[in-house]
Amino acid sequence: MFGIKFIKFDSMTYVIKFKNGQVANEGRGLSFFYYAPTTSISAVPIGSNNLPFIFSETTKDYQTVTIQGQITYKIGNPKQLADVLDFTVNANGVYKKDDTEKLNQTIVNEAQTATSSFIHQLGLKEAIRSAKVIESEITEGLFKSQAITMLGIEILSINILAIKASPEMERALETETREKLQQEADQAIYERRNFAVEQERKIKESELNTEIAIEEKNKQIAEKQAETEVQKAENDLKLREMKVQADISIENQRKKLLEQKTANQRKEAETQGFVLETTLKPYKEMDWKILTALNNNNDPRFNISLAFRELAQNAGKIGNLNISPELLDTLLNDKKDKK
Repeated sequence: MFGIKFIKFDSMTYVIKFKNGQVANEGRGLSFFYYAPTTSISAVPIGSNNLPFIFSETTKDYQTVTIQGQITYKIGNPKQLADVLDFTVNANGVYKKDDTEKLNQTIVNEAQTATSSFIHQLGLKEAIRSAKVIESEITEGLFKSQAITMLGIEILSINILAIKASPEMERALETETREKLQQEADQAIYERRNFAVEQERKIKESELNTEIAIEEKNKQIAEKQAETEVQKAENDLKLREMKVQADISIENQRKKLLEQKTANQRKEAETQGFVLETTLKPYKEMDWKILTALNNNNDPRFNISLAFRELAQNAGKIGNLNISPELLDTLLNDKKDKK
């Protein structure tokens, strides 16, 4: 009414109130009444913004690559930005001109400028694999850009989402990469087979070396056993020789003992014979009759037997000899009586 208006802004908007061309009031999240015919209001958003971008560049080998990414920024000096771009709003808080688009385009142009010289130095394959380096190049380029400094913009982060070649070149690279991967796979198969053959050779060689070592050990064992058997045979021979020598020694001792015993027995027999001969010598020359008489045998039958013996010796001189039965009966009866 009568040109007096009321307007209110949120806390993420920096407001500059101009009255008659002079700054009357400024700050974040203001709300106030104003006289519309003499008042102009500039509202600068100070929150962070995500700015997607996509642009094409040519590599060193004359191939086109498309770079896609995102820049996150915020307005660090809104008053300075308001001096460069128009952020004037009407009574309803709607921008009279959309300079935000101009701001975004300026940031993208500066990012592409910072990227262009770097991409021109790279080949296609290098460029496709240089996302992190391109991020660093854009960040450095924007920090050094006078236009960004004049606008009062603060760059928060830069992200490269994709770097792509043309569809035809992508297919060619895919084919080349596929062939290369196939070659690498074939090489890997060859190396794996070669490695398997080499390992098999090593295993066979190890087995042969093991068998040789076993045979050598068996040979040493056989030689040791033969040496042991020879030593045992020599020891057995020595033992047998020692036993034979011992037996011979024992037999010699026994022979000497037997000879000594025989000699002793002979001497003893000779001694006994000499004693007996010496003892019997006086009786040898005596008549047996005298010896019989010396025997002092009082048995009548013995005397009768001597008489019969005397008769037998002189039988040639005796014509007839009569022996009565009574005499024989008496001798026999006498013998039975004694029994």
